[in-house]
Amino acid sequence: MAVKGTRATKSAKGAAVETPPRSGAEAESRATRFMKSALAILGETGRTDFTVLEVVERSKTSLRAFYQHFATKDELLLALVEKIMADATDRWRAETETLPSAEALRRLIERIGAPAESSTQDSINRGLTYYNDHLLEHRPKEFAKVLAPLHQLVADILRRGIAEGRFRDDLDVDADAAILMQTVLGALRLRELGAELTGVPIDGAHVYALCLRGLTG
Repeated sequence: MAVKGTRATKSAKGAAVETPPRSGAEAESRATRFMKSALAILGETGRTDFTVLEVVERSKTSLRAFYQHFATKDELLLALVEKIMADATDRWRAETETLPSAEALRRLIERIGAPAESSTQDSINRGLTYYNDHLLEHRPKEFAKVLAPLHQLVADILRRGIAEGRFRDDLDVDADAAILMQTVLGALRLRELGAELTGVPIDGAHVYALCLRGLTG
């Protein structure tokens, strides 16, 4: 009888032979392949309304393999945005951890609002922005999990600023970090809209100046 977690095959003589389950590394590699395929489609179309079948065909696997890793396309996209945010936040933390708090905040806002370096990246950013709106409206708990690493980084910068005497000591760090994070993410979408409203595009420098005034009083 096969042991749970193994696959039974037959030898040349017909006897059942236990084969080990796929290793964690192999399973992770397959999941990563699906995410890379989804990212490639996003880069080409800027849309998240592709189908599971398109992802499967792009990754040269099978529907069965896909559903072994993700219950739905939505779960795939959620895993993708979670990984993108975690990886980006790791890079931003490495860039800012040795900087004074105000400079660290400026650098972080600059990185978050950096223009896309290619049309492919622009398509990815556009598609993920729409998907983030979907998460915020329909799956807020999951969206909070996606943003948790960035929220923690902002909170750490605020605490550093308080310790340095640079930021106000009456900040409610966790709440203010959440407000500041969402303000930055939302305001930087005004790059083009700001030009229509004021004649001048709104960029990271404007957002940083506003945030700094609130943090320093």
